[in-house]
Amino acid sequence: MVKEKRIALLPGDGIGPEVVAEGVKVLKAIEQKDKNLSFTFEQFPWGCEYYLQNGKMMDDDGLSQLQHFDAIYLGAVGYPGVPDHVSLRDLLLKIRKGFDQYVNLRPVKLLNERLSPLKGKAAKDIDLLVVRENSEGEYSGEGNWLYKGEPEEVVLQTGVFSRKGTERIIRYAFEEARRQGKSLTSVSKANALNYSMVFWDSVFEEVKRDYPDVETASYLVDAASMFLVMNPERFDIVVTSNLFGDILTDLGAAIAGGLGLATGANVNPERTYPSMFEPVHGSAPDIAGKGIANPLAAIWSVAQMMDHFGEEEWGRKIVSTIQQIMDEDEKLTPDFGGEATTAEVGDRFIKLLTS
Repeated sequence: MVKEKRIALLPGDGIGPEVVAEGVKVLKAIEQKDKNLSFTFEQFPWGCEYYLQNGKMMDDDGLSQLQHFDAIYLGAVGYPGVPDHVSLRDLLLKIRKGFDQYVNLRPVKLLNERLSPLKGKAAKDIDLLVVRENSEGEYSGEGNWLYKGEPEEVVLQTGVFSRKGTERIIRYAFEEARRQGKSLTSVSKANALNYSMVFWDSVFEEVKRDYPDVETASYLVDAASMFLVMNPERFDIVVTSNLFGDILTDLGAAIAGGLGLATGANVNPERTYPSMFEPVHGSAPDIAGKGIANPLAAIWSVAQMMDHFGEEEWGRKIVSTIQQIMDEDEKLTPDFGGEATTAEVGDRFIKLLTS
């Protein structure tokens, strides 16, 4: 029986349309190779250009339009002329929260040892998965701005950590660690954040009792940042809050070769809503339209999408093909020292994937 998957395309801003186009080519190549899979696509124009024309980042009923898709494939959000807090909160965060995509999965994996700035670290040393809480915490958008423009001006930014939200992300991470047979590290900052992070640590300790087979560790975020640079091999699965996860995963991308290989999945594990897959390199407006954007992160997000669809073999094959194209060093974009265009990298990738 053919598995039919409907995918909503949100190419977005800057280089987003260029890299999403290569990811779609990969999906179409998989469809040609695997007669058990069929993909249909519908593209939506939402993003900063849409905002400048319509005064909003997406249609008012945008979530209703996306509701019945099997996955959302996002390119990038953000462009000069639109404040970052508007572009992020009114599109990306609106989808994450509206569809309860409370799990953010960011793999940090060194695919080619020449890419890492860390001296003496091999591929086996940099291979971890960050499970980031993706729906509340420091990005809840709660707070107040009092006495704006006055000498007494006060700004309050409130992190929201619910029992439900905290326990479910920690339990998800434990399940993933158990499934993979790996250790789990919790990252918090309880010595300074005496409510939210003390609560986080206490929930971690509670849930840990249900997983005696999983080896655990717990670090403060500053120490974890140091260890990620000095001893990345100590991390297998990492679970942390929204803000800390955002920061640590970009640091992880840096030690694994840069944002050109950084990908992220925004997952609703219960599958009540569609999950969303995206490269996380941003819109890079300085190189938009030049045809030199690196599509490999966007292609890696296709691997995460395939994993979510239960097509893990294709997911593994995509990642191994990314490694292969890095190793052969013939068709790479300028950020990796090559001279290939975005489309040339995509074409070479498909040839390797389907050969």
